[in-house]
Amino acid sequence: MPNWVEDALWWQVYPLGFVGAVQEPGTADAAPIRHRFEHLEAWVEHVIGLGLNGILLGPVFASGSHGYDTIDYFRIDPRLGDDADFDHFLAVCRAAGLRVLLDGVFNHVGTQFEPFREAVAGGEASAASRLFRFHWGSTNDLGLPAYDCFEGHQALVELNHDAPEVADLVVDVMCHWLGRGIDGWRLDAAYAVPESFWARVLPRVRDRYPDAYVLGEVIHGDYPAIVGASGMDSVTQYELWKAIWSSLASGNFFELSHALGRHGEFLDSFVPQTFVGNHDVTRIASQIGDPRHLGHAHAVLLAVGGTPSIYYGDEMGYTGVKEDRIGGDDQVRPVMPPTPGDLSLGHEHAEALRALVGVRRRHRWLHTGRTTDLALANETYAFAVEGVDGAGAAGERIVVCLNLTDDPAAFANLDVSEIVATGPDGTSLDGSGVTVPAHGWAVLE
Repeated sequence: MPNWVEDALWWQVYPLGFVGAVQEPGTADAAPIRHRFEHLEAWVEHVIGLGLNGILLGPVFASGSHGYDTIDYFRIDPRLGDDADFDHFLAVCRAAGLRVLLDGVFNHVGTQFEPFREAVAGGEASAASRLFRFHWGSTNDLGLPAYDCFEGHQALVELNHDAPEVADLVVDVMCHWLGRGIDGWRLDAAYAVPESFWARVLPRVRDRYPDAYVLGEVIHGDYPAIVGASGMDSVTQYELWKAIWSSLASGNFFELSHALGRHGEFLDSFVPQTFVGNHDVTRIASQIGDPRHLGHAHAVLLAVGGTPSIYYGDEMGYTGVKEDRIGGDDQVRPVMPPTPGDLSLGHEHAEALRALVGVRRRHRWLHTGRTTDLALANETYAFAVEGVDGAGAAGERIVVCLNLTDDPAAFANLDVSEIVATGPDGTSLDGSGVTVPAHGWAVLE
C-alpha cells in the first residue's frame, strides 16, 4: 500500500446525482456538454473544512444511465463535462491538497459500448466478440444474442476476464487516468471478477504508477484471501459497516464488539476501507433510526483502524432509504445545493464530525490501531484503540465511550485524563471515572 494512504480520509461522491444529472439519459453519440464539474469544485472548501483530504468519485465516464453502464472509458460523461472540465477539477483538488480516486467499472459495460455493438454486428467470428461471454444461437429479453450479464441485469454486459484483450483494455484505462493525475482506483464489483484477473492487471499498472492506491468493492467473503490473491491494496469493510448501524439500531453492542475483533484480524494482513455510508446503501441516519446516535457511528468509524470515507451528505445527517425498484437509489444519491453555504440544516452533525476528524489527524497511528473491550453491555460500550508496535505507535492509546440509554452512563477504570471529543456536551471526567450523558459519546486520552 502506498505510504500516503496512511493519512487518507475520503469524502465519497456520486457525481451524476450530486449535480442533478442522473435522470438525464446518457448517449453513445455526440451530445451537448454540460459543464457541471464546477458544481463539485464549489464544495472543495467544504471537504477541507471537514478536515478530509481526498475525494472518492463515483462513475465519471460516458454511460447510458446511472454511470455503471459504461459507453466509453476514455471519455468524460457529457452530462458532467469534458476533458478540460475534469482536468480543471483535478487541478483545483491538487491545489487544495486533495487526492482523487476514480470508480473503475471493469466487471461490465453498457449495451452501447462500441466493442459490444461491433460484436453483435460481427457475430461469433468477430474479434470484438472475444471481450464478452456470448451464448450464440439464443437471444435474451432485449432481442440480442444471449450473453452473461451482471446479476441478471441484461443492460449490464459482463466482460470476459479470461480474454487477454480485456486485461489490456483495463490496464490501458487505469494507466490513462493515472497519467492524467488521479491517485488511484475504486474497483466496482471487484467481488464479481476473478482474483486472478486483478493479479494479472495490477502489476502492469503498478510498474508505471507504483504510488497508485487500489481499493476493491467486496461485500462478503474471505477479505484477507481476496486481497492476497488479487493484489489489491484494500477492500470495502462491509462486515464492520453492518455491525455499526445494526448495533446502534438494535441496542446490541455485542455485535459491534464481535465485528471489531474480526476487524483486528483483517488488520493483521491489510488495512480495510471503512465506511458507514455509500452510494449503494440506506443512509446511516436512516439505518440507525435515532438521529442522536449519528455521532456514535462516526466516532467508531474515525477511531478504529482502516481508511475511512464519509459519504456526501452524511456529515449533515442526510436521510435516505435504498429501495429495490427502478430509481430506488435516488434517495441515497441526491442533488446537492450549488454551494455549502446554501445548506441550512445539519451543521451540528458536521461540527461533531469535524472534531472526530481532528482526533484522527492528530493520531495518524489510528490507521492500524487495534481495539480492546473495556466495558460492554447491550446499550453501553467502552473500548480502547491502541497503537501497533511495528507502526511506531507503541503505547499510543485512546478510549471511545458510547451510551444509547436514556440515563447517564458511568465508566470506571479507563485510565484516561482528557476528553478530546464528545457529543452532546455533558461528558465529565473525574477521579472515579467517566460519565457520558444520555445518548452521548466521547473520545478520551
